[in-house]
Amino acid sequence: MDEKLLQRLESAVARLEVLSSGGFGQGTPRDGDIAAAAAASDPSIIAFEDLISQCVGRLCSAADKIGGVVLDVTKVVKDAFSSQKELLIRIKETKKPDVKGLSEFLKPLNDVIMKASSMTEGRRSDFFNHLKAAADSLAALAWIAYTGKDCGMSMPIAHVEESWQMAEFYNNKILVEYRNKDPNHVEWAKALKELYLPGLREYVKTHYPLGPVWNATGRTYVSPPAKVPGTTPAPPAPPSASLFNTESPKPSSSHPKKGMAAVFEEISSGKQVTSGLRKVTDDMKTKNRADRTGIVGAGEKDNRVNSPSFSKAGPPKLELQMGRKWVVENQIGKKNLVIDDCDAKQSVYIFGCKDSVLQIQGKVNNITIDKCTKMGVVFSDVVAAFEIVNCSGVEVQCQGVAPTISVDNTSGCQLYLSKDSLEASVTTSKSSEINILVPSAGPDTDWDEHALPYQYVHVYKDGQFITSPATHSGG
Repeated sequence: MDEKLLQRLESAVARLEVLSSGGFGQGTPRDGDIAAAAAASDPSIIAFEDLISQCVGRLCSAADKIGGVVLDVTKVVKDAFSSQKELLIRIKETKKPDVKGLSEFLKPLNDVIMKASSMTEGRRSDFFNHLKAAADSLAALAWIAYTGKDCGMSMPIAHVEESWQMAEFYNNKILVEYRNKDPNHVEWAKALKELYLPGLREYVKTHYPLGPVWNATGRTYVSPPAKVPGTTPAPPAPPSASLFNTESPKPSSSHPKKGMAAVFEEISSGKQVTSGLRKVTDDMKTKNRADRTGIVGAGEKDNRVNSPSFSKAGPPKLELQMGRKWVVENQIGKKNLVIDDCDAKQSVYIFGCKDSVLQIQGKVNNITIDKCTKMGVVFSDVVAAFEIVNCSGVEVQCQGVAPTISVDNTSGCQLYLSKDSLEASVTTSKSSEINILVPSAGPDTDWDEHALPYQYVHVYKDGQFITSPATHSGG
């Protein structure tokens, strides 16, 4: 008899023994417990166990060879998939809860996902790309929250694919960095991708293409009991951090005013707003201070000139203007920016962003990145052109078609082209460190890296100058 089948039979027998001995409560086993045992032996649950055993198992094997934080975050990925398996079992024996109940029902999975996300915060690790790829990939597990076309989510299959696109941005960086350095990291990155594509995607496509199927005649989900009065409640998690948060944000008027708004509010209130101010004495005045002179030192001048332009940047924006132009401005440290409601007549203009990642889902007419630093952009298709101007350290991934790509006055640019965009015309001017990565011609998923020249030799010959890229010998 097949070894896997024996293991499943032993698992089912063990569950029944626990039920018969009252393991889920005192007295005789409840009907719901019998239903839980039956749900655990459902073909969809068995298939998910196979997904964990094969795909997650391969990822863990690769992580064991690497160790450190990579192994730690891989264990969190395994915990997240185990948590989703338990939720799938409970769904088969539970009636569909309301919106608030659903958020509480999915909290165990959300807590694990938030744990992975917290590992990417703080001081950047040498394996930051591994942490981000793993943490961002877990957003794919939120397909279980799909409740219908009006729930604000893509359908389960599309959600898994879209969630992986954000993680793939960092996963590809691992493949490029370790391609010729350490095969264990390459194996880990490939295993992570196969866990979702085709792993999770094919599982959802086969068993839950329209979302989870709740039990109409099952038990009613009961929210956890509230805290006993007198105890100190734990501080609530920030609303934006939860992947399954269903509460709408409070209007801005309910938040305390800050900055100049607070100043004007206090002035208009009629209070003695000057009562708390200190009187300026003669020794505080600049003209009477011995440590101040009318001469500006060279160091002071340099500090003012070299201060980053972001200090004077305006408020962050991510909005559609006049129905034709998406404006993304002054976003700093935002790794999960998404534009998902766009069409081929609209353009995207990205300005003054730093250390952020933007994902553009859908076809747009034109995309421009201007004066950005350490900016990552993942997009599907553009009708006209993709432009990079006055930037430093940008990374761009084209997953569809881009007929024209231009790079102007930019230092440090990584372009990831898909197979469909290999015929794109790439124009560079006044730029350096431009690398283009294309899919490998071999059967594996590695990338071939091509550095574009930015030094040229000009030779006067036959009445005209002949220009050719500079070449450097290894001697």
